[in-house]
Amino acid sequence: MDEQILKPGDRDFVGALASGLEVLQAFDSEYPRMTLTEVAARTNMDRAKARRFLLTLHALGFVKRNGRQFELTPRVLQLGYAYQASNQYRTVIQQYLEDITAELGESSSLAVLDGNDVVYVVRSAARHRLMAITLSVGTRLPAAYTSMGRVLLAQLPESERLAFLDRVQLERFTESSIIDKAALGTAIDKAGEQGYAIVDEELDSGLRSVAVPVFAGSGELLGAINISTNAARVDMETLMTVYLPRLQEAAQSVQLATR
Repeated sequence: MDEQILKPGDRDFVGALASGLEVLQAFDSEYPRMTLTEVAARTNMDRAKARRFLLTLHALGFVKRNGRQFELTPRVLQLGYAYQASNQYRTVIQQYLEDITAELGESSSLAVLDGNDVVYVVRSAARHRLMAITLSVGTRLPAAYTSMGRVLLAQLPESERLAFLDRVQLERFTESSIIDKAALGTAIDKAGEQGYAIVDEELDSGLRSVAVPVFAGSGELLGAINISTNAARVDMETLMTVYLPRLQEAAQSVQLATR
């Protein structure tokens, strides 16, 4: 098949399928239940179109209705399970991340790049909580402000990195957040050159993390793994001399285990 990515309006692009998936993705932790009007507003669809998609998803069992409100059903989990089941490396990586948590008492995760975000696909959570939101498999965070995101962006071809920098909207989450695109580009390039990235209190005050890319034995990029911690509890020297080597060791172990 032709590997060229289709665009809306191309002959083979199925707009109805794209719109249906857009409706599913409109539901999240902030909007777990919505009326037809709210769904239409979040997806930029007219009410008639949004209604047809909601009723179709309802008929297929992906959405349930309670009066005027709609919400997702557990059947949506089948879509995520299909991804997890098809990823033969997930169980291997999970074990290495759990070993890190047991040894260091810190949360460790694997994420992949999806558009402007990273998506958590494997996670080993420590008991202490680092962010206001609960991080779990499926959580999305802005790639620009995460160590895993910068590591993964550094793996992209130059044209794709430049396209990312052109379209991304930078935000000041904290006083340390990079809001200059040139500075972000430099940080991404640095992550590629040194093979790791550290993001220090740019996404959330007190949140400090380090990440490295992780590859399969075949050389395939599986994602990025990180260790996240509290800046007040773990200084930069410890992050560099203890946490980073432990993370690099785990990445190497994954590569050896997946040959």
